[in-house]
Amino acid sequence: MAMRVIGAGSLARDLGQWRQRGGEPDSAVRRSARPVYQALAEGVRLLIHDGRAPLGVALPSERDLAAVLGVSRTTITSAYALLREHGYLISRQGSRSTVALPRDVQHDGSKPARSILAVMPLPELPTVDMTYAAMDAPPEMSEAYSTALEGIPAYLGTHGMDPVGVLALRRAIAHRYTERGLPTDPDQILVTLGAQHGLRLLLNVLTAPASRVLIEHPTYPNAIEAIRDVGARPVPVPLRPEDQACGWDLEGIRSAARQTAASLAYLVPDYNNPTGLLLDAEGRAELAAIARETRMTVVVDESMADLGLDAEDPPPPVAAFAKGAEIVSIGSASKSFWGGLRVGWIRTNQALITKLLGIRSTVDLGTPVMDQLATVYLLEHADLILEPRRERLRSQRSALLGALAEELPEWCITPGVGGMSVWAQLPAPVSTALAATAPNHGVLLAAGPRFGVQGAFERFLRLPFSHREPELRLAVKAIASAYATLTPRAVAPLTPLTCY
Repeated sequence: MAMRVIGAGSLARDLGQWRQRGGEPDSAVRRSARPVYQALAEGVRLLIHDGRAPLGVALPSERDLAAVLGVSRTTITSAYALLREHGYLISRQGSRSTVALPRDVQHDGSKPARSILAVMPLPELPTVDMTYAAMDAPPEMSEAYSTALEGIPAYLGTHGMDPVGVLALRRAIAHRYTERGLPTDPDQILVTLGAQHGLRLLLNVLTAPASRVLIEHPTYPNAIEAIRDVGARPVPVPLRPEDQACGWDLEGIRSAARQTAASLAYLVPDYNNPTGLLLDAEGRAELAAIARETRMTVVVDESMADLGLDAEDPPPPVAAFAKGAEIVSIGSASKSFWGGLRVGWIRTNQALITKLLGIRSTVDLGTPVMDQLATVYLLEHADLILEPRRERLRSQRSALLGALAEELPEWCITPGVGGMSVWAQLPAPVSTALAATAPNHGVLLAAGPRFGVQGAFERFLRLPFSHREPELRLAVKAIASAYATLTPRAVAPLTPLTCY
């Protein structure tokens, strides 16, 4: 299998103003004692820690990168040598150098970075749990279950185990897709126990052990674990949150699909978790075209699709741009309505649904009928239910952003245009250390590396705004208190000179 390589143009774009340090103009840096090769090595090192240069991927050739950056080949050679010396590149005879993390990298001065959940808090402290992004149930939930209870007698004369899903719910889901610009028949819907359950069924059918599955980077952590659990390998393609129009590197997806022969991709183009980014219509059309060109099936997770906060006219579903079966959609009632409502769905063709049913019979025998009937009510009243929830999320997001600006002004925040969380960039790679100490200050955090692979995102933290405003302000104060107890510093610099 061909080795995956970062293009010189892509690396140069991500490096940005790599010659600058600490806000100095480029001319000032040129007059400083810091060699250009060191500035370049430091820039690449930061991309590795941020997940922009995925581990195991080869860097461009020295000749190609020198031409794109407008520097000498000797500069590139020296930068690569410095990265190699400090463990950020691994060289093997006869092949390119590949991106790595040093085995002894210390993020908090004592423990190696690893993807962990925070430890349990001290019992006497009031604690805000920021490890999840989910809202409490809407007022209409009681009516939804009352209506379901009234409708349940019609199903009591059957065995109650329907692996496809009750027709009333499949019709309601199909109608919602049609309203969004994707004509759908109820026979194209398979009801599941949530989007995660749907993804797992698809992975069991569409992947084989050691097969590659493309993912955006960062992405939903449970999806990464599901891919690994079936023996497949997640292949990260970096997102670019600074590009609000299209944060997805579509050319990178095309290149990765070709280089790794990936037959499957898992993407969240509708308010990516954790960044809140939305893929525009042009990007969706291009993504569908890439899937056709590379013969790759793209599983599109639409769990957040109802939670657009800024987009006035959201684009149609990605599957609306498909010409065949290259796009499979999964959705859920959990994010839109309530996490305790374990109802999801898969939208695809009947041939794939038949295969999925063969796998499902070995796992479960269907989704509870009561929950399905409650979901029918919620979908039929979705417009009335969802707008107040979106308005509440907007208000809570504003409260969170305001508190962060006041308590942690040096943090860089990417609010996104929807979803339930913001993606915060920290001045130093201390995300895991912060998550470990935060419970002692009254807040639980999920460290940035949970949302990536192989140690990426130590400089990032997902901050949900699904809590009420007073809790969000309390959480930010707790985070600031925890952060103040750390000694934030970047991973040991490549040279004794100051990092930029």
